[in-house]
Amino acid sequence: MFDEEQDPPLAWVPVEGRGSLPFALVHGESLVAAASWAVGEAGCQLYDASVPFDAVRRSGRDLLLHDPLCPLTPAGFLAEAAARARETGRVVVAFREVTDTIKGRTGDRLGETVDRAGLRTVVSPVVVPGPVLAGLEVLDAGEFPVLVGDLATRAEIEWLEAPALARRVHDLEELAVLEALSRSQSG
Repeated sequence: MFDEEQDPPLAWVPVEGRGSLPFALVHGESLVAAASWAVGEAGCQLYDASVPFDAVRRSGRDLLLHDPLCPLTPAGFLAEAAARARETGRVVVAFREVTDTIKGRTGDRLGETVDRAGLRTVVSPVVVPGPVLAGLEVLDAGEFPVLVGDLATRAEIEWLEAPALARRVHDLEELAVLEALSRSQSG
């Protein structure tokens, strides 16, 4: 996956700002455990929030952020995103196409249907190359779309279309659908 002479990317699975959902179960494991396992399988070095951000920033290493609310993102896809960031030096952001109907709104009235052609849903991972990371004073991984908006003002973004299993869940019903999808794809 990564050149043995180079340090593997660091990885973080942030749980802050996500309520209790990261601790719900998918295939018998918590979402945060499933996401952490995938990070390890992708060849990244997992660290936790007890490590000061300044130490991470000064390490010179790339950082892969994996949202535990995207618990079934395949390890191979995480590795692909990390490798792409290393090769290009760009921030790599995983996305899924928007498939829902989006309506504009004026006050309390629904308006025109918005063309979805240019819309994306940010999923996981977001990979920040070491040189970009070194220029950050803070890293707020609470909301990946907000983080990506901030990173876009500092670096070039490369969008990487994610597989269906990388979708983000917002509640237990969506988690049940994702789990069923993964069973159908493995059978």
